[in-house]
Amino acid sequence: MELKIIEKKDDEIKVEIKGESHTLLNMLKHFLLEDEHVDIASYDMLHVSISEPIFYVRTDGKDPVQAIRDAAEKLTAECDEFSGVFEKALA
Repeated sequence: MELKIIEKKDDEIKVEIKGESHTLLNMLKHFLLEDEHVDIASYDMLHVSISEPIFYVRTDGKDPVQAIRDAAEKLTAECDEFSGVFEKALA
């Protein structure tokens, strides 16, 4: 994965996320949209094999970088919880 900031303002950010597919981007979008300060969280991927996705976040004033950090932490916690439950199911 490689990130490139395309544009950053006080309340919005556009990030190119190289090497990722809909799987990660949809989960990140889900957790961003749970944040009451996030107005828009979306991404555009013209075609998975010929273009890199551009992720866009706009907030009501919250730092969009912090919004992404918060969503990433929630996503990590969700994955950790799944891993723990999965291991218990295997025991």
